Amino acid sequence: MNTSKPGVLAEEILRGIGGPENIESLTHCATRLRFQLHDGKKVDQAALDALDGVMGTVPQSGDRFQIVIGGAVASVYSTIMNLPSMSAAGTPRPQSDADVKAEIRAKGRGRYAWLDNFFEYLSDSFRPLLGVLLGASLIIAIASMLDAFGVVDFRSADKSASWVFVDSMWRSVLYFLPIMVAYNAAKKLKIDPWVGASVMAAVMTPNFTGMIGSKTPGVVTHTNTTLGTTESVAHVFGLPMQLNDYGGQVFVPLLMVALLALVYKGLKRIFPENVQMVFVPFFSMLIMIPLTAFLIGPMGVWAGNGLGTGLSWLNGNAPIVFAIVIPMLYPFLVPLGLHWPLNALMLVNINTLGYDFIQGPMGTWNFACFGATAGVLMLSIRHREKDMRQTATGALAAGLLGGISEPSLYGIHLRFKRIYPRMLVGCLVGGVIIGILGGVNTKAFAFTSLLTIPVFDPMIKYIIAISAAFFTSMALVYFSDYRTKEERVEANAERDAAEAAARGEVAAPAAPAEAAVAEDRELVAVGAAVTTATGSATATGSATATGSAAVSADSADAPAAGKGLELAAPVAGRVVGLGEVEDPVFASRALGEGVGIEPADGHVVAPVDGELISVANTGHAFGIRTADGVEVLVHIGIDTVQMKGEGFDVRVEAGRKISAGDLLAEVDLGAVRAAGHPTVVLVTVLNTADMDSVEPHTGQDVVVGAPVVTVRR
Repeated sequence: MNTSKPGVLAEEILRGIGGPENIESLTHCATRLRFQLHDGKKVDQAALDALDGVMGTVPQSGDRFQIVIGGAVASVYSTIMNLPSMSAAGTPRPQSDADVKAEIRAKGRGRYAWLDNFFEYLSDSFRPLLGVLLGASLIIAIASMLDAFGVVDFRSADKSASWVFVDSMWRSVLYFLPIMVAYNAAKKLKIDPWVGASVMAAVMTPNFTGMIGSKTPGVVTHTNTTLGTTESVAHVFGLPMQLNDYGGQVFVPLLMVALLALVYKGLKRIFPENVQMVFVPFFSMLIMIPLTAFLIGPMGVWAGNGLGTGLSWLNGNAPIVFAIVIPMLYPFLVPLGLHWPLNALMLVNINTLGYDFIQGPMGTWNFACFGATAGVLMLSIRHREKDMRQTATGALAAGLLGGISEPSLYGIHLRFKRIYPRMLVGCLVGGVIIGILGGVNTKAFAFTSLLTIPVFDPMIKYIIAISAAFFTSMALVYFSDYRTKEERVEANAERDAAEAAARGEVAAPAAPAEAAVAEDRELVAVGAAVTTATGSATATGSATATGSAAVSADSADAPAAGKGLELAAPVAGRVVGLGEVEDPVFASRALGEGVGIEPADGHVVAPVDGELISVANTGHAFGIRTADGVEVLVHIGIDTVQMKGEGFDVRVEAGRKISAGDLLAEVDLGAVRAAGHPTVVLVTVLNTADMDSVEPHTGQDVVVGAPVVTVRR
């Protein structure tokens, strides 16, 4: 199906998800549409996975469903939300994600709904920051490269103002990260996000941080000679308050906003609605800023320091544990969106320890992922698979240059079961190497790509590990293939047929499956029935494209030469040429010229007046002969003969006269998609060879009855 246009893709997604009436809420993140549905069982996952533009789908508990789009997700989201059907009469506008979340909690849906909500809170607090974190990561990479080549020593305290400014370009993101996290977390919990940001900013102002280690009256600085640490305590209104630099902290805003949400919503219940704008933010700040400064802040710092120290001890005493567990765990966390909490731990490590030891092993997972994609790319070049080559090229570029694994993961790896085990071997090899060599650290938060290699120390160990992970996965995928032998034979046969059709040759698929042979026989039977019923031959006695005889050109009912007969659309939908149809028989025009229509619904009607000569036993094909001898085939779906009539409600019988617009069948398109078949409805002229011309009208969206083929004799 050609769903390259956003409107078409949006409509197909809406249909596959069960229609607008099945949607409670729809939001999106950096790569995914996130649906909360009334009934998750209505989703046609197979149809959604088959759409061009959809990288993959992820069912979740509590009737949640994710569709991975990639970088175009915002555009697709906007298109869906603006579809007429989303605001049609009787179709309620979807609730906000937070509204649905509250309903789910009230209903107690999902055995582990509380766990889903916890991870969603963590993930949604960081996910919107993906862009700025990636941007800062690349700035860090450039700075590290300049440092590695001796252009400037970024570790020196004597840098010029120019390089101090460059340094601040990436430090701004990490230092003010608590304010950004507080904003997102507050938004996630459906309270004023600016209140959350303001509370966090209060303990990060120069006035507050300037008291640390200063001689401000009321500030006392203690030095712990045993631990070698220094701490400052300010006495505010007679109460001791530990002073901390909260730059880069992530636990503090997460804890603070969780409590702020309770306070904020409690205040909204107390104050009348007409004064809430003034007094709810006022009292929220008045309560939460002191609580954060006196209690939550020190507790968050203590928790972060304790966790960082504990993880550091484990990494120092058993580095191979992290080196193996992290790369083997990530491939399963990323598809579920659960990897952001680990990213939070990386930031905690950098802020508390001054370095992180998780990103190095994580890099081996990323490069094993990219290596598997490289193996697929090499195979796609070898086997002349154009679509896969384009997908793999884009995914590999996004990975190697940006450190983004989702295009590879959803566009390729999760679609082919043979890839994951081979990729995991690469993850294991890279992790073991890092563990044996004693671990790899970094002092900056960086997306693991080729550009960020210089930020890891020791760099040579990191290069060895990620190279081993990359080439192991690549070799395993390339030499064992990502398709089974049967899938490879079938894919190559389809490729050969498509190439033959593009050259204008008639080519039957090599080594067709038994079901495909049955389909061809069924089509020939329908064509033969139409031909036999005409009982005439061409003036020259030549056979038609299907081996049928045509009505004599001087038939009494034949129209004048050059007069056109219009074949109407039997269904509403998008009209495509036969060359775009996923069947070599139709694509090669062996069954005549015509069109395919991607149906909007399963209501199939007659495209022309005539006699219904044949109806396939399975209800998927109809042969019609017009009064002037034009033989028309209406075929519903590809390889649908395999369904043996299931999902096809035929409303006509062979031998009767029909008029254009008469109902032929009601088809359950969902059942067709669930069975793994394309739903395209084909209209072809079987005796094309006897016509002066058969002109398809493609590339348009049509309603039932609109002209789609013009036949001239």
